[in-house]
Amino acid sequence: MAYSDLRGFLADLGDDLKHVGETFDPRFEMAAVLRGLPAEAPAVMFDKVTGYPGARVAGNLIASRRRMAKAFGTSEERLAQTYLDNKAHVIAPVAAQGAAPAQEVVHRAPDDLLSLLPILTHHEKDAAPFITIGMVLCTDPATGRRGMGIHRMMVKGGGRLGILLANPPLSQFHANSEAAGRPLDVAIALGLEPATLLASVVRSGPQGPDKMAVAGGLRGAPVELARALTVDVEVPARAEIVIEGRVLPGVRETEGPFGENTGYYFSNLSPVIEVTAVTHRDNFIYPGLCPWSADVDMLLSLAAGTELLGQLQDMVAGVVDLEMTGGTAGFSAVVAVKACPRHEVRRLVMLALNLDRRLKTVTVVDDDIDIRDPREVAWAIATRYLPERDTVIIGGAEGYVIDPSSAGSSAGSKAGFVATRGPGPQFDKVTLPAAAQARARQLIAEILR
Repeated sequence: MAYSDLRGFLADLGDDLKHVGETFDPRFEMAAVLRGLPAEAPAVMFDKVTGYPGARVAGNLIASRRRMAKAFGTSEERLAQTYLDNKAHVIAPVAAQGAAPAQEVVHRAPDDLLSLLPILTHHEKDAAPFITIGMVLCTDPATGRRGMGIHRMMVKGGGRLGILLANPPLSQFHANSEAAGRPLDVAIALGLEPATLLASVVRSGPQGPDKMAVAGGLRGAPVELARALTVDVEVPARAEIVIEGRVLPGVRETEGPFGENTGYYFSNLSPVIEVTAVTHRDNFIYPGLCPWSADVDMLLSLAAGTELLGQLQDMVAGVVDLEMTGGTAGFSAVVAVKACPRHEVRRLVMLALNLDRRLKTVTVVDDDIDIRDPREVAWAIATRYLPERDTVIIGGAEGYVIDPSSAGSSAGSKAGFVATRGPGPQFDKVTLPAAAQARARQLIAEILR
């Protein structure tokens, strides 16, 4: 099923969306709830927001495989394959017919963003409220190519935002615009259904498809676009909120500190956006995402993990599944293989660590291990891995900008851990008869009800 907007997706969640009737503050309180929820908890809608009558904040939206499978109209077991299949069949965006819902209410040249939007303050030492799940859209002035990605943005006061532009293509688009001495028109879309949101972080090189067409493929229907009101950018017509503005050429200001997905604070000298307009739907829903949370884990698992899985399956026979390790900001992954010789496993390790610039450690296990169960992965490492024999080290690798272990250095290092079983029955995993397990699952479900 294709969801045209966030509201349609939320309406279809049923009991998997819990409404909070008590008033909560966007300063720390909402982030504390979102951080505290386990991945399998329902999505949450804060119906009453301190200081913002009529506004709502939704969070924990994409934290579970269950909800992501619903967003893609598939099962949890087929989620990765459905993602790869849909991504391969792009659908070009279309122009919205009639007035765009995202432009029902218009604020031109706003004096103060915080008077309009309940932007969350997440951590005790954060310098300001930060937008964490805004899809930034712009056009490369050199090529006319559309760019979209998720970049953190700091509310600097008034109508200004600091933006961390550490990743292409937007970092390159900004460099091209700055070299010409011109501001870069941008729009920030907030409150999108999961498939379109996910498309914004899909890797797509200069010769790859338009990410908005990838979004159409992922959701199974074209994305409706409308022209922004004050900048030369097309925006999703059914977003909840759109912030329009221009990245100022030659301007850098301190942005941060901010509690990043690494679980540490990070500051940077970053470009600045001058906001020209804010548009939104009536009774808009602001999307809340707390860094270093299950929402981030799922976004990285699908956007980065499934991409890497598809690449590795094309290169190495026997690759079954891949999971980005929760809480690691995409720096660590576990790969499951079947009937893969040990020398091929070592080649797999080298490929994985080189294909993904963010990935710092990878662990390879057999397919009898549930790679989404940390206890089973730890068991495989404890009983099938010998450090001297099964460790692969790569030195002189590229350091990642938000990784504190390589801060101040242009070089990092990477490691692979081969935790596949050896030959012989001594490596057979203990099991129970299927009938006994089935009956036990019924009773456990009743106990946990």
